[in-house]
Amino acid sequence: MFTRHAVIDTTLGDITLVATDDALVGIYFPQHWVGAERAALGEEARVSEDPLLTESATQLREYLAGERRSFDVVTSAKGDEFQQRVWALLKEIPFGETTTYGDLAEELGSRLLARKVGQAVGYNPLSIIIPCHRVVGKDGKLTGYAGGLTRKQFLLDLEEPETIRACRLF
Repeated sequence: MFTRHAVIDTTLGDITLVATDDALVGIYFPQHWVGAERAALGEEARVSEDPLLTESATQLREYLAGERRSFDVVTSAKGDEFQQRVWALLKEIPFGETTTYGDLAEELGSRLLARKVGQAVGYNPLSIIIPCHRVVGKDGKLTGYAGGLTRKQFLLDLEEPETIRACRLF
């Protein structure tokens, strides 16, 4: 197993990309709540010399520039069965839309799972690609995001439908 990482500069600041063999396995912001241990990042790689990291960086930058709505790099998110179920639901949230922790919990069988859903969302190793920023609190307010609420707001604004954006005064 060949694990490596690279730090890329983006409009959201530095982001660390982690790849294992032929799959992207992590996207981490500085001070990320839950991140890979330093040893788990593998060796530092040059993006320009690694086709997977090159493509991942390109697609991420295109998305952040508003030029891309989805990703097609190979990914592999490691987590337990419940986390995998939650992350699968996150992938189904359409670009430009949001849902709540409670709604996700209900889809999994009980609104009582909302806190557990929140924990699984927080452990998402592929933020942005697995769009955990699209999950908001029950009242529509921004709640936790491993990259910080300023980044979460940026991502939601980036995806906001043009018709809604045009209606806002400020």
